[in-house]
Amino acid sequence: MTKRQNRMVLVALLVIGVSLAGYLGLKAFNENLLYFLSPTDVTKGRAPKDKDFRLGGMIVKDSIKHDGIKVVFDVTDYSNTFRVNYSGILPDLFKEGQGVITTGSLVDGVFMATEVLAKHDENYMPPEVADALEKAKNKQ
Repeated sequence: MTKRQNRMVLVALLVIGVSLAGYLGLKAFNENLLYFLSPTDVTKGRAPKDKDFRLGGMIVKDSIKHDGIKVVFDVTDYSNTFRVNYSGILPDLFKEGQGVITTGSLVDGVFMATEVLAKHDENYMPPEVADALEKAKNKQ
């Protein structure tokens, strides 16, 4: 082969390699992406099937029920409420009327949380939760 043909083969292999690396990177990113949804979004059926996502809102007063390490509570965006089941140790700041973000998936219409995050001081509200609550209040 001539030098020109060698160069063209090298360029073609380089383009294929970069394209393959980009594809694999985007695929890995998409598989690890966690969507944030409000209870209204979940109620409207926007939750991904067979995939984890984040559910956020405010913990409904008088909704927390402990059974050993298992906890059941309701999360609201003031427009809709959704039931959450969690097995594990809750954060110290987890309490009724506070903001929360849970990670998990839907199982038979119930959100099964694998992680629970509570806000860390009285003035802080996760941006996703604040936006979802604001949208829900504006719709009322």
